Amino acid sequence: MHRFYLVLLITAFSLSCFSQSTPDTVSITLPEAEAKAIQNNLLLIASKYNIEASRALIIQAKLWDNPVLNTDQNIYDGKFFRHTTVNGQPYGEVYIQLLQVFKTAGKRTKLAELSTTSAQLAELQFADALRNLRYALRTNLYTAWQLKQVRMLFTQEYTEIETLLSGMKAQYDAGNISLKDLLRVQALGLSLKQELAETDKQWTDVNSTLKLLLQEDKNTVLDPSLPEPDVSHAPVIADTLLQFARKNNPEYLSEQNQLLFQQQNLSYQKALRAPDITAGVEYDRANTYAINYWGLAVSLPLPLFNRNQGNIKSAQFSIKQEESLLLQKDKKLQNEYQSAVSKLQLSYNVLVSGDKNYYAQYQQLLNNAVQSYRQRQMSLLEFIDLFEAFRDTRLQYLQQQLNYQKAKEDLNFTIGTDVLK
Repeated sequence: MHRFYLVLLITAFSLSCFSQSTPDTVSITLPEAEAKAIQNNLLLIASKYNIEASRALIIQAKLWDNPVLNTDQNIYDGKFFRHTTVNGQPYGEVYIQLLQVFKTAGKRTKLAELSTTSAQLAELQFADALRNLRYALRTNLYTAWQLKQVRMLFTQEYTEIETLLSGMKAQYDAGNISLKDLLRVQALGLSLKQELAETDKQWTDVNSTLKLLLQEDKNTVLDPSLPEPDVSHAPVIADTLLQFARKNNPEYLSEQNQLLFQQQNLSYQKALRAPDITAGVEYDRANTYAINYWGLAVSLPLPLFNRNQGNIKSAQFSIKQEESLLLQKDKKLQNEYQSAVSKLQLSYNVLVSGDKNYYAQYQQLLNNAVQSYRQRQMSLLEFIDLFEAFRDTRLQYLQQQLNYQKAKEDLNFTIGTDVLK
């Protein structure tokens, strides 16, 4: 009886291990993938925290310096902190001073402006991280969808070849066909099998990237559910799209804000030339000409030697550096924009250059060719040529679809927002 329960336990454990290692195929659409990536991506979450940390520094920059309390107490004659009166006279000194630093030349306001620009840079870094995430996610989803179609093509053709081979082996055994013809079709089947295996490797790599982007479980297999590219009308490229990119591209805007930051930093460094004033009140008992002395304390450093010359000059050169970098970034944006537009127009023209019914007709022609070859109405050479021509043509069309989708995403990435769906 115990052995029976032991067998049941082992069987259950084995089934559990098997179920855990079996991949779970999950169908996912583009909107679902984007929502999940934004929610789960760790780099994006880290960028959000960076924004909050930068905003907190704005609060810190606006705060006043804390007042400083100084005191001096007597510890003579073995008596500590004695504050008494002897014969009507105070016995023991008490000294208290309260000081406050007053920033001059608008330093606090200028520092708050610097912190605000720094927070804006953090927000742009988040926007750029989101832009890169969407680009990587979409291009990998489109690639996975294309590989899925390629795999279906190879699987279909491999199935047809295997079915054809089973009949050819019987014909060979009966002496109706030559060994050369049988081996040629077998070689075609092996070639398809090898291409199918290579496609599976690429599919695995793309799935691994997608799971990393979406923070999916390692045993999950993502099956992209995407529509075919819409080529019913040509993409519209407005004349003002480049100007729109200058207002939306996070990388370009970050460089603009870097220049603004350095300009604000120069203003702040110049303000640091002005000395801050420290003022306060002080009270002294039994140590001056008056028993209870009240005084006004004022101090400020004299800017005789250090007038912040080095930091000012460094800020001036940093502005020149950022101006050059912004000019270079603008040229880069223009080149990327022109390249993206050219690739989009070229890929669209290539994709729509053929007849929409061409591939459906070719598929029917291939099916008829298989039947014609079985009935000896077509030679083996004609059949193989037609078979390989269909495969190459179909693969080219799938690649053209992928190129068009990627070209759209290249333009969206360059602009910084979705101008094409």
